[in-house]
Amino acid sequence: MATSPKSAISIALDKTILGGRRTHWSAGPPLPLVAASFVVAIGILLPLVYLILRAAGAGDELWRLLLRTRTAVILFNSVALASAVTLSTIVLAVPLAWLVVRSDLPLRRLWTGLLIVPLAVPSYVGGFVLIGALGPRGMLQSVLEPLGVDRLPAIYGFPGAWLALTLFTYPYVFLVVRAALQGMDYTLEEASRSLGHNNWSTFRRVTLPQLRPAIAAGGLLVALYTLSDFGAVSLLQFDSFTRVIYVHYQGSFDRHLAAGLALVLVFMTLMILVLEHWSRGRARYHSGNNPGLRPLRRMPLGKWRVPAILLCGSVALFALVMPAATVGYWLVRSVSHTASFTALPGLAWNSLWVSAAAGFAAVVLALPIAYLTVRFPRRLIKPFEYVIYLGYGLPGIVIALSLVFFGANVAPIIYQTFFILIAAYLIRFLPQAYGNVRTSLLQVDPSLEEASRNLGRSWHATLRAVTLPLARGGATAGGILVFVTTLKELPITLLLGPIGFKTLATEVWTATAEGFFAEAAPTIFVLLAISMLPTLLFAGKEP
Repeated sequence: MATSPKSAISIALDKTILGGRRTHWSAGPPLPLVAASFVVAIGILLPLVYLILRAAGAGDELWRLLLRTRTAVILFNSVALASAVTLSTIVLAVPLAWLVVRSDLPLRRLWTGLLIVPLAVPSYVGGFVLIGALGPRGMLQSVLEPLGVDRLPAIYGFPGAWLALTLFTYPYVFLVVRAALQGMDYTLEEASRSLGHNNWSTFRRVTLPQLRPAIAAGGLLVALYTLSDFGAVSLLQFDSFTRVIYVHYQGSFDRHLAAGLALVLVFMTLMILVLEHWSRGRARYHSGNNPGLRPLRRMPLGKWRVPAILLCGSVALFALVMPAATVGYWLVRSVSHTASFTALPGLAWNSLWVSAAAGFAAVVLALPIAYLTVRFPRRLIKPFEYVIYLGYGLPGIVIALSLVFFGANVAPIIYQTFFILIAAYLIRFLPQAYGNVRTSLLQVDPSLEEASRNLGRSWHATLRAVTLPLARGGATAGGILVFVTTLKELPITLLLGPIGFKTLATEVWTATAEGFFAEAAPTIFVLLAISMLPTLLFAGKEP
């Protein structure tokens, strides 16, 4: 059978894109995008340069520290926790995303909002909520006490850290997979069913392979977040690299050894990036068909409707209702003690505008790198992607101290300004925007861009008129991720915020660190309310 001109063009485009030798319209990437990506990469590498300089000053003592048995145990703990949390979030988030996008689940928009909101819960708040609710003497034990339950099993250590991080990081995978499902060509699934495959076989053979880059991107965010988390592992008394690094930074004026341990985290981050790149494969994820040409036919759940509702409800119960009930208890006690709420408007405004600025800037900076790595997957372009994720694998305190060193010694004009504060947020959270933007760009058929170029548009006009509108969903999701995560960021804000600048997160930490949980309740309530609003509005606009 003769191949049509359109099919021949599509095959040729796929070969050039996946082969990595040339793009679908030119022999090289646009230089402005390369220059922008290079500037972003240089900024992200500043903490790594700082760590290398610090670690070099430790000499032989650094090697003795790294070769200790204790260091090997901490390494095993960190890898085990990151692996367990990543696997559990994928197992949890993929079915949830499929239910709210592809099934006839009742109240899908409401469930979407409820399942995203737990992302707003800071890890230190989530850890204390678990202790207060499920700990040996927690709220659950007080409810069961009339039944003769004097003490519940301890939730500290690995089980508690795993549960806390799973409950409050699964939205990373949920958001990315949900965006991928919305942009996927569902006619392939219909073709599979017409060939006799049932729903499960279709999901396993058709849907899941197309979701692989989204699952890898979301899982990567979860793994790196787990490696760099400090709040949950500290409250739940689980020794990981971040807790040990924090102790070294706080307990000694000699920070060389802490820098050496942080470099181990950098190495672990690189290993995770290699694993993610390998799992992603070289498959083609876009399609020549436009899924928006006709309405999506949602799969009837039938007898699985009740189990699906129970799954969504159980996740919302533990990840949202339980924290809300605990905060509500503190809030009632706070009101009964006539606590002052006069500082809340100012704290809320500070958190709101700085998080919005970070979210917008992250999407803008992630776009050129995501576009280059998707459309020009060459050896010289790939390092940009690896550099982006380096900052996400570092604890916030390491990034903050490196920029304190840079601002005080190299660029005093930006020291203790909002510019360096937002720059630190971008180093830390840029991968959240990048992963979503990249996933959306993978689903944009390059032949649409080629058609625009053939009509006389320049590459930047094509990017603005064709590519960006099609990738808008992923970019919006990425901006929301950065916005919500910046709201709850603590070490960076504490160390780099201008003098007198306080946010909701810093106020919560100050109160909870001193044991004033009732005083922290109003601030936590406002923090969750601000985080909930954009996620619910975003979910309400979706079909």
